[in-house]
Amino acid sequence: MLQKLRDKTSGWIATVILGLLTVPFAFFGMEQYLFQRNVTYAAKIEAPPTWWPSAPSWWPVRALLWHSEEVDVDDFRNAFEQARQQQRQAMGEQFDPREFESVDNKRKTLDRLIDEKVLSIAAGRAGVAIGDAQVRDAIQAIPAFQVDGKFDAQRYQLALTAQQPPLTPRAFEQRMRDSLQQSLLPTQLAQSAFVTGTETERLLKLLGQKRDVAFTVVPLPAEDTAPVSDAEAQKWYQAHQAEFRAQETVTIEYVDVDGGKLAVNATPSDDDLRKRYDAEQARFVEPEQRLASHILVQVAADADAKAQKAAEDKVKKLDAQARQPGADFAALARANSDDAGSKPNGGDLGWVEKGTMVAPFEAALFAMKAGEISQPVKSEFGWHIIQLREVKTGKQTPFEEARPQLEKEFAESERERSFNEFTAKFYDQVLKNPTALAPAAAAVNLPVQKLGPFGRGQATGVAANPAVLRAAFSETLIQDGTVSDPIEIAPNHNVFLRVVQHAPERAQTLAQVKDKVVAAIRADRRRKAAEAQAEAMIAKVNAGQTLAAVAAEQKLAAQDVPGVPRGAPVPDADATRAYFEAPVPAAGKVSPGKVALPDGSIVVFAVSKVTPGDPKEASEPQRMAMSQQFAQLVGGEDANTLVEALRKRMQVTVAEERL
Repeated sequence: MLQKLRDKTSGWIATVILGLLTVPFAFFGMEQYLFQRNVTYAAKIEAPPTWWPSAPSWWPVRALLWHSEEVDVDDFRNAFEQARQQQRQAMGEQFDPREFESVDNKRKTLDRLIDEKVLSIAAGRAGVAIGDAQVRDAIQAIPAFQVDGKFDAQRYQLALTAQQPPLTPRAFEQRMRDSLQQSLLPTQLAQSAFVTGTETERLLKLLGQKRDVAFTVVPLPAEDTAPVSDAEAQKWYQAHQAEFRAQETVTIEYVDVDGGKLAVNATPSDDDLRKRYDAEQARFVEPEQRLASHILVQVAADADAKAQKAAEDKVKKLDAQARQPGADFAALARANSDDAGSKPNGGDLGWVEKGTMVAPFEAALFAMKAGEISQPVKSEFGWHIIQLREVKTGKQTPFEEARPQLEKEFAESERERSFNEFTAKFYDQVLKNPTALAPAAAAVNLPVQKLGPFGRGQATGVAANPAVLRAAFSETLIQDGTVSDPIEIAPNHNVFLRVVQHAPERAQTLAQVKDKVVAAIRADRRRKAAEAQAEAMIAKVNAGQTLAAVAAEQKLAAQDVPGVPRGAPVPDADATRAYFEAPVPAAGKVSPGKVALPDGSIVVFAVSKVTPGDPKEASEPQRMAMSQQFAQLVGGEDANTLVEALRKRMQVTVAEERL
């Protein structure tokens, strides 16, 4: 038998069959053995070779010829964390970390990283390269690396060191180079967009368009009291189950630690107050002030020698005039000063304290005596002639005058100290028994209060505070049943809470929501009745009747409003939007329509005339601004279209389980 089997499998037919069977195994199984590795990407982007754009995605063609880039999981997590911090900073106390952890937010972050890789691949394939000079200019233009508007190498190094993790200049330069390369194609495309004069004219006509409209408001019918059968209720419930789910709720117990209600001994002794006064005497000194005026002859620090000489000659001439007997310094300043701020007031600068003026000006001013006029003083702004009109010497505020402020500060510090000690004592008791509030509350003689059950949008009282609400619905407190860390809801005001009951979001039976289902069915009946009435009225208008006549049949009032502009609430912004979405009526005809308002009523309207805007009414600056804004919009759309088109030419694989 074995000999017969060997004879049958050793012929040329068997060899051909075996060869044919080898082909699919070579193409569809070998890569599992040849290219085994630990896959860690969040997304993989692959592009066919430029010389074979229609190359198939079969292995080994894809493995050997296609270009591949990956979005690493760590890169995705870092980007997502940055997005989280930005959202937290923007929303403040309203930020909900659980809500942010949605699939949509993760995909938005990943899509942005994928688009960057797509653009990087496209730029490389197009031969786009970023020179060292471009990288240097881009880095030096970043405000975070500048001091007084100029690039500062020391600040640059400190900023890179402060990054998490720290970056070397070479690594940051490479990151900047990659960013410039990725953004070059869409940026240049967006900047190349332009709007023709004809397009601007058309846009102005559209934006300035006005429409003659007649409208009437169809109110909701009277309350529906007709019975709702069990079959109707069951059908509605099955079709709208998501609307009748019970939301997640919690019940909490909490202790309110309010520093404002703590008994504090806030009556300091004279010795305590005097010690504080002596230690902080510098706070109770009124600084010296000088009432000054000046004349400024402005000249830039980098002006040429001719301009510098002209300014110096002018200030010397003004200085001589100011020193003449009976000279009016204020009149001279009003006529000649280049300081637009003080010139109308005769150069008056008001009372000046040390540290408020540039160094040369301040040095000269505080070296003068009352009534003197300084020699010309050079600063970064130009030349100054200073007049010191009056001196108010600094003085020490006596202890008795400072006493009320010292007592107030002492009371505040004592209250804060007592609050911190009280909170620390309470928290120590909590740590001894972290799953109960009552023992710790009893130790400090505070009541344990209870609140709930409540949902995220139903919280009242202390739970309405965003920080408290966030803690109440945190996974840790719900699962562990432990007492929270102190939650600050105001200065010297903390709350400690514990979740005592939690009900997850869940489906409710029809019996539990029967009343809500019946109310929803009756509301839907009213809405459909109003819509049917509105549709019947529109049909009559289309048949040739006027809207006024149709409205009168329904005992409704119709209004004619000529020249309605865009955005006007006639009678509602949504209604006006519908007027402008209606087609332009034919000659002698109207364009009827309807739109539902937030209160459930329906506006039935008829557009009888469309008047284009007049481009001549727009000034030249307005036309230019309109063209620029329109070009920016067009450029942005072009850039987005480019990214979408490039992405369609590539194969993107997303590892959902790693997000």
